[in-house]
Amino acid sequence: MTEISLQKSTVADDRKVRLKQAVDTVNQILLGKEQQVKLAFSCLLARGHLLIEDLPGVGKTTLAHALATVIGAHYQRIQFTSDLLPADILGVSIYRRDQEKFEFHPGPIFAELVLADEVNRATPKSQSALLEAMAEGQVTIEGDTHILPKPFIVIATQNPLDLVGTFPLPDSQLDRFLLSITLGFPAPEVERELLTAIDRAIVLKDTSALISPVDVLELNKDCQEIHISEALLDYVQALLAETRNNRWFQTGLSPRAGIALLQCCKAYAFLNDRDFVVPDDIKAIFPALARHRITVPHGMEIAVEEQISGLLNQVAIP
Repeated sequence: MTEISLQKSTVADDRKVRLKQAVDTVNQILLGKEQQVKLAFSCLLARGHLLIEDLPGVGKTTLAHALATVIGAHYQRIQFTSDLLPADILGVSIYRRDQEKFEFHPGPIFAELVLADEVNRATPKSQSALLEAMAEGQVTIEGDTHILPKPFIVIATQNPLDLVGTFPLPDSQLDRFLLSITLGFPAPEVERELLTAIDRAIVLKDTSALISPVDVLELNKDCQEIHISEALLDYVQALLAETRNNRWFQTGLSPRAGIALLQCCKAYAFLNDRDFVVPDDIKAIFPALARHRITVPHGMEIAVEEQISGLLNQVAIP
């Protein structure tokens, strides 16, 4: 091995160590949610966006803020309300009389990590302001295209749709989220620790960055090198086909969802310190990837998780 190759390997190893420390730190802030934290980091490493749907007060915002802190990202929080306008998200051009020209003032979307808090409380018009940004990493305002920073990740929180004052996200918007997770209530022993430990906000305030946005971009590249076998590609295709043929699902998963599944499985394998994907990686990622993309008949929404689990049991593992 040449000296240059050795140096690159050392840098990559150091980056992986600091990534593990970042994951451990977030787990110390968001107690008892190790799997959700791993899914959130997988989403980040796969260059995707994350949707968190749950009741208020279970740690959705804490997870987003902790993730932004440990990666040293420029962080902006947008509180979605019914009177929010697209310009409040994207920015606005203001006429400068002294220069006789318009000057663009960027909105909070121009950050490396954006928290769209309670995204389904805004109207569809304001929700759609995120679409181009999430899909293409840019926004177009008055005919001018503005490039967003890299990395760029949106973490959106969503209240359950049966709560008052919510506007369901359209399918095209939901599809832009790589994963959708829920946090749920903590286990009793974890809740006791939360009740007696230091306030999580204080812990978060004392937390410092362990990796940088540049590290995140390099980690994105590292994840692309993870190997996936032909047999597992067959398994992924079988899962996609089953969602399209299942009588409980009105719409199945698209080829784009399949590509997203592979990217996220590679990141999940990378977090588990492997350079290849195994079937358990696919089974771990699939529910979070499918739950917001699969459409079920009206009244069957509660059973979608059960149907996805059943689908995983039906398709044979190679």
